Amino acid sequence: MTPTNEPAIARFRELLQIPTVSRTDESEIQWQPFDDFLAALVRLYPRAHETLSREVVDGHSLLYRWPGARGGEDPLVLMAHLDVVPVVDEEWEHPPFAAEIVGTGPDAAIHARGAIDDKGSLVAILEAVEQLVADGFAPERDVYLSFGHNEETAGGGARAIVALLRERGVRPGLVLDEGGAVVDGAVPGVSVPTAMVGVAERGVMTVHLTAREAGGHASTPPAMPATARLARAIDRLHRHPFPTRIAPPVRAMFATVAPHTPQPFRWIFGHLAVTGPLLAAVLPRLGAETNAMVRTTAVATELSGAPGENVLATTARASVNIRLLTGDTVAGAAERVRRVIADPELEIEVRHGSDPSPVSPWRGEPWRRIAGAVRDALGEEIVTTPYIQLGASDSRWFTVIAENVYRFTPFHLTRAERDGLHSHDERIRVDVWLRGIGFYRALIAAS
Repeated sequence: MTPTNEPAIARFRELLQIPTVSRTDESEIQWQPFDDFLAALVRLYPRAHETLSREVVDGHSLLYRWPGARGGEDPLVLMAHLDVVPVVDEEWEHPPFAAEIVGTGPDAAIHARGAIDDKGSLVAILEAVEQLVADGFAPERDVYLSFGHNEETAGGGARAIVALLRERGVRPGLVLDEGGAVVDGAVPGVSVPTAMVGVAERGVMTVHLTAREAGGHASTPPAMPATARLARAIDRLHRHPFPTRIAPPVRAMFATVAPHTPQPFRWIFGHLAVTGPLLAAVLPRLGAETNAMVRTTAVATELSGAPGENVLATTARASVNIRLLTGDTVAGAAERVRRVIADPELEIEVRHGSDPSPVSPWRGEPWRRIAGAVRDALGEEIVTTPYIQLGASDSRWFTVIAENVYRFTPFHLTRAERDGLHSHDERIRVDVWLRGIGFYRALIAAS
């Protein structure tokens, strides 16, 4: 890092040190850090706040507008979120909200909750805007910044922003939110780094499984207690996963990377009409990410049972998190869960769900702007490719007002760094983060 970059790094670290932790039960949220974060943005980015209008939406979400010379025609929307997931302090090698810099040179990394997800993008966007304003740049199109405050839970802030823009007749020409990163080796056989730009994201739903019984003392259990029936249902879901298939965005991804692979991968990826079913069967064996590319996934998460170790559970419950592949639906997945579990006495309730997002085009001018910013700011050797965003993001709410909605985090991340998302020891290398600022500068300049 150079002295020129030190103020930007200091601003990033200060914002990472503010514990804007969101929780599913909003009554448990400490709101003062959110207020502190919003106030810090005004202080740290004075030029941006003098030039862009700012609205606080739904309590703590932010909507900025940078007027362009062409007015409201096909505006650019850059998205991020300021909330982070909770931490277990003792699991971290470095304190999660200290934002310590560990290592030197190209290995220097900032360790903090939110370093990647998603303050890395939020602060990089503001750094890019602050620099461009200082340079006297004026955009051709309107530029909006949409920063949600509860993406990790309800997403209500982003929904409120979309409702506001819709009411004002705003139809974005390009929306970019967090998503895939620049990665190495994510696709088998690919030897070049790839910028994985999500053109769609999987749907998400939660199903509650509930087994009930009369209860009693654990010394005299029935033949099939509630906990066993619940465990049997979870085991059936695990042993009978959703079928695999190659969805259109994944098909496009393989076609894009095929020229950058040796044989036999080049032939396999280039002839999916023939090889698709075999490839879909093999990919789940190569890892969790490739498995999620080709099937709807279901996994039991929260479990609850008896209140004591010597008490039979009158109610045993599990939450099942389901992520829907493009082409599947909430209704279809719920029906399959009931069929696989095959227990009419077990209660199966869809608590909430949203179908997969529409698929955005991977051709055309908006796509070329993203690919051009990747090439100009991150490296000419990087291949920009469409893919399916495996997790959910706030961008799904924007699909009702925009056709070109993409999901890309402009950081070159290792496998270990990606594993740090929502886990302990989340971190980002300083040089990688600084190059991300250049990506946002290039994208805004091209808009």
